[in-house]
Parts: sequence; structure tokens; C-alpha cells
Amino acid sequence: MLIRAAGAVVWRPGPDGDQVLLVHRRKYDDWSLPKGKQEPDEPLALTAVREVLEESGARVTLGRHLAPVRYKVSGNPKQVDYWVASLASLDPAAVPNHEVDEIAWVPVPEALGRVSYKQDVAVLLDFASGTTESTPLILLRHARALARSEWKRDDAERPLDKAGTADAALLASLLACFAPSASVASSDTTRCLDTVGPYVELTGSPLRPSGFLRASQGADSSPAAALVFGLIAAREPAIVCAHRENLPALLTSALEFLGGPAAQDKAAKPLPKGAFLVLHTTNGTLAGIDRYELPD
Repeated sequence: MLIRAAGAVVWRPGPDGDQVLLVHRRKYDDWSLPKGKQEPDEPLALTAVREVLEESGARVTLGRHLAPVRYKVSGNPKQVDYWVASLASLDPAAVPNHEVDEIAWVPVPEALGRVSYKQDVAVLLDFASGTTESTPLILLRHARALARSEWKRDDAERPLDKAGTADAALLASLLACFAPSASVASSDTTRCLDTVGPYVELTGSPLRPSGFLRASQGADSSPAAALVFGLIAAREPAIVCAHRENLPALLTSALEFLGGPAAQDKAAKPLPKGAFLVLHTTNGTLAGIDRYELPD
């Protein structure tokens, strides 16, 4: 059975360039990147944020997803997913703890020589090969709603079902991993507003309902494209919640503005309900796209 775990390459600016966070575990007498095992039904991004905080006291904001690493532990396969993560705050009283007795902030070249495992070297090289600082534009499909056949009133008022309400609660914490605060633009339909509502309540982010983001506006809505252009141009974290019918057009508009390719592997398939894309932008250009889906 595959063991799943997650962690992060946490960085902060240093006097001679970016520094990354390493942890020393007394039990193993090793230096490694902070990471830990996934809890049941826990999205891996939440695992990464939680484990980094527990091991090092660092609160982080996730950026681009790095290539996972695989190795065996006592004969069992293990996969660890890592993210680039910027430091938001650090609790100096968190270390030592039951796992970690020391942390160190070091430049990447020094970290490459200090880590105890070759898989950490691979993750650090992946980290160093791309941008560190980025701004997220998140394109989100609304969570599961009541079936049209069960709703006799205006379709715009159709609410989330029980599963969708639970998904929206989970999305609040998950989206906050990438954007602790953001400008939120949402279709003004009930199912979209209810999807982003828990995130808005959790983070205090401003919410902008828009009729231009309704599915009925079609794929060629110039006002919707202009809305996306404005969010990207502001160079601040942003979330757009919309529908299956118009998300592909919104993605195309975003990629055109950012100068990115029209097709991306992670963006090619339609998003299931409650799923989202994170477009990582740096200085108005596309630095990468990551795709996230909720547990079944």
C-alpha cells in the first residue's frame, strides 16, 4: 500500500539571496525538508501546511507544486508531494518538539550539501529551477448542487446539496493554503456564492458577485474576460468561481493575458465540481499551472 506524505521547501529572503528551511530530527540525526504523513481524507496541500507548522513552527503560503518523490520505507512504497512555500510567520517556541530539535535557514547551495537524503536533493534542484515568488489566480468550479430535476425555481437560485456544503467547508481551508486572502469574483448564482462563502468568512476576503460569470453568459463573454484581465493586472491573489460551461473560456482569457500556451496538461480536462486550477503568475507572466480535486 502506498504511503502518502507531503511537505514544502519553505523559503524566505536572506542577505545573500533566498534561504530555505531545513529541520534536524534527533531520532534519526538527519537534516531534511519538513514533511509528514497524510491524515485520512486530508488533501495533500493541507497535509503540507499542517506538517510544516507542526515540525518547525512555520506558517506558510503554498506556491507551485514540485515533482513528487518516491522511495521505500521498510519495503513499502512512499510518495511525498512538495510545494514551494513562502514564509508567513515563525513561532520560535515551536522547536524543539517531539520530532525536531533544531531548524536551520540556509542558501540552496548549502542545503544541497547538508540534507541527508538524495530525494531531498532532487526536490531542492526542482525548487531552484523555477520561480519562488508567485501570485495565484485560482479558477474554481462550484461545489455539488441539487440536481436540476429536484429544483423547480429559478436555476440561478439552485443551492448546494449536503455533499457540496461539506465540500465548500473543506475548500475554505484548502484555498487558504494558496491565498490566505484574495479578491473573490463569483458568479452571482447561489451555488457559486455558497461555494466561496466559507472561504470569504474564514479569510475576510472581499467578494464581488457578477452576473457576467453566469454559465448563461456563454463562452464569449467579453465582460467576463475583462474581469479576469483586471484581476491579473492587479497582481494580487484572486479567486474566480464559475461554471463548467464558462471556465474553459475564462482559462483561455487568462492564458492569453499571461502569454501562456493555449493548452496545458493539467488544464485540459474539464474540472469536476469543487475542483480548481491555480495559475501561478510572476510579474504578469505564467509561471505554472496546478490542478486540485477534492477527495471523493
